[in-house]
Amino acid sequence: MKQAILFVSALIVSSTVYSQIFTDNFDSYTAGDFLVNSNPEWDTWTGGGGGAEDVQISSAQSSSAPHSIYFKATTAQGGPDDIILRFDQVYNDGIFSIEANFFVVQNNGAYFNLQEDFTVGGSWAIDCQMLDDGTITFSNSGTDYLISTYPTGQWFNLRMEINLTSNEWEVFIDNTSQGVFSNIVSSVGILDIFAVNQVANGGNGLSEFYVDDVSYSHTPINLPQLNAGLFFINPLNGLVGQNANPSIQVRNLGQDNITSFDLTYSYAGGIAVTESVTGVFLPSLATYDYNFIAPITLAAGNNILDVTVSNVNAAGQDNDVTDDTKTILIDPVVPGLGKIVVGEEATGTWCGWCPRGAVFMDFMAAKYDGFWAGIAVHNNDPMADSIYDAGIGGFIAGYPSAIVDRGGDIDPSVMEGDFIQQIVKTPKAIITNGATFDATTRELKVSLTYDFQSAISGNWRVACALTEDGVTGTGPSYGQSNSYSGGGSGVMGGYELLPSPVPAAQMVYDHVARKIAPSFSGDATLLPSSITAGDEHTVCFTFTLPTEWDESKMHIIGMLVSPSGTIDNAGYASISSAETNGLAACDAVASLEISKIEEMDFNLYPNPTRDMAYIDISNPNGEQVSLKITDLTGKIVAERTYVIQGEVQLPINTSKFDKGTYIVHLQKGDAVQQKKMIIQ
Repeated sequence: MKQAILFVSALIVSSTVYSQIFTDNFDSYTAGDFLVNSNPEWDTWTGGGGGAEDVQISSAQSSSAPHSIYFKATTAQGGPDDIILRFDQVYNDGIFSIEANFFVVQNNGAYFNLQEDFTVGGSWAIDCQMLDDGTITFSNSGTDYLISTYPTGQWFNLRMEINLTSNEWEVFIDNTSQGVFSNIVSSVGILDIFAVNQVANGGNGLSEFYVDDVSYSHTPINLPQLNAGLFFINPLNGLVGQNANPSIQVRNLGQDNITSFDLTYSYAGGIAVTESVTGVFLPSLATYDYNFIAPITLAAGNNILDVTVSNVNAAGQDNDVTDDTKTILIDPVVPGLGKIVVGEEATGTWCGWCPRGAVFMDFMAAKYDGFWAGIAVHNNDPMADSIYDAGIGGFIAGYPSAIVDRGGDIDPSVMEGDFIQQIVKTPKAIITNGATFDATTRELKVSLTYDFQSAISGNWRVACALTEDGVTGTGPSYGQSNSYSGGGSGVMGGYELLPSPVPAAQMVYDHVARKIAPSFSGDATLLPSSITAGDEHTVCFTFTLPTEWDESKMHIIGMLVSPSGTIDNAGYASISSAETNGLAACDAVASLEISKIEEMDFNLYPNPTRDMAYIDISNPNGEQVSLKITDLTGKIVAERTYVIQGEVQLPINTSKFDKGTYIVHLQKGDAVQQKKMIIQ
């Protein structure tokens, strides 16, 4: 099956006469020689021929006898075979054609990409992944533009004809068109062929293939006098029922400057929406990005969004109407009825990479409002809640980390992928949060009403979390360590423009976990052991909020935790909206005593230290004591369990530790505590 993800209104004509610029059939070389040594127009990824990345001339297979070039990956990660061909120039207009013959060995895959300019590894224009099952995919930045099939175990011709002026990419296999798409990048400078069959993209990790008869050509296009073209529509994704604003790119495909135009979109057969763009200056071949003000409401199914540019310079129709319209298909995700996904992020003000977590927590909250409950669980800083901190500590390996519905430990930057997997699931119960709050006593009463959609039995548990936005504080412990400072580690939501640490006066913390009750894992005694579909049960909690917590910025998150420890569903509401729902009559009342885990303190000295440090601890009841030391990435550098009693001194040999900051984690029974340790 072939599937073109993006469609366009005008196709590239395959009979266009091209000006041949480069061709290589490898037949004049000697079998066994290295390609780059044989023809210096080719190069390797890191430069230079004859090394591990260079490929050899082969006589084992050929499309045009007697030779081809041979690729085989030695690991599932790909390589080392990796060669590039820089084109004679970087092309961003005209019609560019590139083709080659491929032979992909059975049960193996192949790969190539085109890159945007002459900077190797700088920016991709397109990825082509040929999987071992015969699937071929063209994509960019994780967005699939075209999916089709290719013949495995035999020679076939693959050709791409690309109108870079109007941004129309057509793929041919053995002279049969597989589809046409537009691309976020419309410039090419390098061909890169790499031996890989990526498991992450559906491959089996095996890559072995031959390439023959590589060529490319280019034909300029004569521009009409006045012409605007709809250049690109950014792919839209989201959930059914969400609003989304179409985002497009217009290109001046004429000779005259453009100062105004109209844009019209139509979605799912609905009423057309037109918006006017004025006061711009768009010279020939320049592009203009525009976000529609009027949103669309994402509808279930694979629906068409088409966008048209018209009335250029208030002159009505321009000189070429064939490039005025582009179309994409939008197939939004259908969420499970009443499903809310919980994202818990492990963070701390001491953690230099944790700004990444804050940025992506805000991204998820904004993009999936109403479907996402974000909780930032702080560690070893003034916002830390010891119970929540200890609970999430059993799920993560370092900082920053995240768990979505208490699945696997992931980086916060990829929470969206896990969210999409979870949001489609139909929950066992829909949860409604109710509340009353007494501003004088600071008493918050919460009711979690579980409306069961299907029967359950076993160790199902209930938990309730409180979070707060807009948290600020004074003193250095509220300042945020910032490894993105200076921009050397890339752009990260503005943190690259801030110092390290970011002073407390400049920091505002959102989604802060303030409390979880009756425990991190929840209480199984608050629900009946067996529940049938249609049953309704309400569990109540009572909290006393400290005066420094701002109830107007707080949220209540009710959870239903499965016997496996994953979160089945959540209820998410601000305190004020929960008050609007009202406090429901209780079937069970949660005891908060379970959550009163004893706080413990210990003395760590000298700190900073060089060769030795010591912990003084009191353990009159002889409880087991566990010591763990991690670096700031969460990597465990030392750990030990002690059976001790009384007033004890525990030595830590730090002589082999690298200089830097570490976290000492000490647990005695249910009591937990962490402290920073600096090695000089």
